[in-house]
Amino acid sequence: MFRRREPVPFAFLAEADRFRSNVAPPPSERSSAGQIAGRWLLGLTVVAALVGSLVIGMPALSLDHSTETQQSQASQGR
Repeated sequence: MFRRREPVPFAFLAEADRFRSNVAPPPSERSSAGQIAGRWLLGLTVVAALVGSLVIGMPALSLDHSTETQQSQASQGR
């Protein structure tokens, strides 16, 4: 007699490999030109925002060497 190796609540997992459905899923709808253009525009906006924030943020991240030389020149004059 056939004996199951798994507990009863998970017996459906063993049977799932053998099950084949004859029902095909419905075909996916094609995107319209407006939807494709909207996706491209959204992607372009996100990329432009990231590049813009990088361009604006770079001066704040860079070291400012001019203030160090001004301070040293002022201290030498005393």
